[in-house]
Amino acid sequence: MRRVETALVVWSLLTLSAIKRQTLTYQLLSQLVGVSRHDLGRLLEPIQSYCILENLPPLTSLVVGSRTGMPGEGFIAASNLPQAQAETFAHDWCRQTVPTPDDFRRAVETLPSCGLSLGELMRQIR
Repeated sequence: MRRVETALVVWSLLTLSAIKRQTLTYQLLSQLVGVSRHDLGRLLEPIQSYCILENLPPLTSLVVGSRTGMPGEGFIAASNLPQAQAETFAHDWCRQTVPTPDDFRRAVETLPSCGLSLGELMRQIR
């Protein structure tokens, strides 16, 4: 399965997590998807970029470290984590259109988010 198709699986898990008002650890998500913990960033980037471009709550804010309870350094979609998670939990994900692999591909091409700061991303959007 290619990156953007696997990102759709992650999208589904994250939207279910949001509906249940739960976070997921990197460890659990990697087990559920069947990829190494270190490869999750490549799967989370299309979701993060898509949410930013579509002005959606940051679904990737729900993926946290088991020790820290915080997203990894690749998460740059929000500076206030509790607020971002609250917005993500409050969003009606059941009514949200599910992105396609092409949507994810375009999002990463338009707004590659890994390794950029939130300020750099916002400058790219404008």
